[in-house]
Amino acid sequence: MAENHNGNAHHHRNQPSIPKGGWHAAIFIICVEFADRFAYYGLSGNLIQYLTKVLQEPTATASKNVNTFIGVSALFPLLGGFIADSYLGRFNTIVASSIIYLLGTIWLTLSVSILKNNSALFFIGLYILSVGDGGHKPCVQTFAANQFDDDSPEEKITKNSFFNYWYLGLVGAGLISSILIYIEDRYGWATGFGIISGTVALALGLFLLGIRRYKKDGPTGSPFTGMAQVLVASIRKWSVGTAREPHIYWLGEEENNGSHLQSCPKSQSLVHTDQFRFLDKAMIIDELDASSKIRNPWRLCSMTQVEEVKLVLRLIPIWLSGLMFFVVQAQLHTFIIKQGETMIRSIGHFEIPPASLQSIVGVIIFIAVPIYDRVFVPFARKFTGHPSGITVLQRIGLGLFMSIINMIVAALLESKRIGVARENNLLNNPKATLPMSIWWMFPQYLIFGISDALAVVGFQQLFYDEVAETMRSIGAAAYISLLGFGSLASNVVIIVVQDISSKSGEKWLAGSNVNKAHLDSFYWVLASLSAVNFCIYILVAKTFTYKQLKVVDPSGDFNHNEV
Repeated sequence: MAENHNGNAHHHRNQPSIPKGGWHAAIFIICVEFADRFAYYGLSGNLIQYLTKVLQEPTATASKNVNTFIGVSALFPLLGGFIADSYLGRFNTIVASSIIYLLGTIWLTLSVSILKNNSALFFIGLYILSVGDGGHKPCVQTFAANQFDDDSPEEKITKNSFFNYWYLGLVGAGLISSILIYIEDRYGWATGFGIISGTVALALGLFLLGIRRYKKDGPTGSPFTGMAQVLVASIRKWSVGTAREPHIYWLGEEENNGSHLQSCPKSQSLVHTDQFRFLDKAMIIDELDASSKIRNPWRLCSMTQVEEVKLVLRLIPIWLSGLMFFVVQAQLHTFIIKQGETMIRSIGHFEIPPASLQSIVGVIIFIAVPIYDRVFVPFARKFTGHPSGITVLQRIGLGLFMSIINMIVAALLESKRIGVARENNLLNNPKATLPMSIWWMFPQYLIFGISDALAVVGFQQLFYDEVAETMRSIGAAAYISLLGFGSLASNVVIIVVQDISSKSGEKWLAGSNVNKAHLDSFYWVLASLSAVNFCIYILVAKTFTYKQLKVVDPSGDFNHNEV
């Protein structure tokens, strides 16, 4: 997967650098993100057990409810990113969303204790938490990354590994949440959710302690407005041919008779590209534009605005081809837990909660990310000459390939488990413990961890680097929404599989008996879909063009250019 790559240059920022370095500010930001992930993983990782055991939902219904919660939680960041960029700024959005998140955890604690596991009230609390998460997710990572000064060579080098180690911190929160899952199973859900509430409150307090250290960006205006202006201007000038030369293009300026123009800092500019040439119509100065004293932003846009929209359009095929990866990842929180529940889980007198095995994924990521960063990247760099060893899209591609292997292993393992159940006449007894150790599932969790370390970090970096600086909250939300739409797409796959299988024989994934759910066949379906998706991804990645920047003379007064 070879792509044209110019390096991931970042825009210059005019804010003063933090004297003690970006990490001194970022560490406070990490606290609130750590608590958020600890709470989220401690809840979502064991949610299917609460729904099936306490609320008595069938396995397939509970799986769809888990996927819906994860999906909605990952879609709210699109709204949260918009609010942060348009109105509140990232810092204020983080504070407000953290308070809402805290209220959601308190509500959940009350719903499983004082309110006696009331189903409706539980789901209300669950989605209050989703709303808070929606404002938190798209802002925290970008806010932390912006604490590093790109003009400082030392901090720029430190920032190169930031995404790897940021993600490593999130994995650490997931690992510790395994203890929370054990507490929920052993000492009750009220105790577990009470710990979540206390942790979130403490982290919010620590985050506010660092308030004087932060570089705070105010709202930059809605990026959707700028995108809409480009699309509208292109349509209004549809009759203008882009092939007819020469054209006078509007390059943009700080102000034009009171009309503010969104643009990149003067030291850098996006290179004009040939992709999506129909959008170039938006920056052509025609006779009406030339005769007007005031620029109409819905009729004439700058080259920078047009190229920013092109950046977004380039990412859409990558985004679409990433959905199937997250459909596979969704299985980690649903059916796989119910499989593990039927197997031998005891170590001496200690019985492992089936959801706690997700911590293996975290351990693998903890090992894989430093190896990738410190061993693989320098080794690959010797052969490729690329600063990151391989491109970010190649890294994502490796993760997608591993997800195919993951579902093949899952299908083979489930065939083995069902064989053991059949041999012991336990197919009709879903509550029976099969004479098969849960450690048979270790290879599957291993592959989950490796594919996660490759693809997820890759998606994070791609959607940060390949959008305009003013749109990075939206970029983060777009990456997070992959998880959301992937979880919801998993529900669609379940529904379609159930519908087709019910017409051709025994209905798959039905009822509460996981031994008769035909999970092995379901995993083969996911492996096949992932293989097709991988082929599409390769084609998309080969045609992808990375963001290109050029340095311009800051003293120059360029208003237009003939092309």
